[in-house]
Amino acid sequence: MAMRQGAMEAVEARGIGDALRAMAERDGSNAHRYVHGEELNSGPFAARNLADAAHYLCLLHGRHPGVVDFAAEKTAEPEARKWLEQAIDGFSRERIFIGNLTVAAGPQPSTVGHTESEQAVLAQRHAIETLAQSERKGCALGAAAALVIDWREIRSVLNAAADKLSVEAPGCQLPDSEETYAMIDALGGSPALRRAIAFGAEQVLVQHRGLWDLLEAREAAREDW
Repeated sequence: MAMRQGAMEAVEARGIGDALRAMAERDGSNAHRYVHGEELNSGPFAARNLADAAHYLCLLHGRHPGVVDFAAEKTAEPEARKWLEQAIDGFSRERIFIGNLTVAAGPQPSTVGHTESEQAVLAQRHAIETLAQSERKGCALGAAAALVIDWREIRSVLNAAADKLSVEAPGCQLPDSEETYAMIDALGGSPALRRAIAFGAEQVLVQHRGLWDLLEAREAAREDW
């Protein structure tokens, strides 16, 4: 899949860090209606919907090795090593957290089309892991950067689920977004490297938006249950 023309132009016109910032603000989880909607946060079935989200986020990102682990294997730039080490350690903690959430949540809420939903998320996981193992220089790092940036917004949903399920939510130890943008900017590199980083990042955000679309559709399918 090619990078959208607008994203490519942003990469060429700005620094890559600024381009990723704009991309995250426009296409990240925080921009999705369902993430901030009443159904997920305060409605009568919010606990059920949050549990569903926790299960699918675990399916998408709960397996080891994951995106940041794969990206570390594909990234030789010394400017990225410290960031990757922190991201690997931080995400290992996040896996434990989402695993605890899914155990506390119990079985997923009964929803029509469950098998198809699970297959769709498995396909998303495959797409993300393919990006993180890409031989195209910069693509894997872009995927890892987008995951870490977007996880800050995803974490708000997981924290809400933890509150509903009486699970302790540990502090997030991932690099913060400003550290991530600074790391990406420090790489410099050729236009081809910057485009590859942007492509990997964009495609991870596309998959995350697809997950929220799916979760929103599942919530709607349960309305009368």
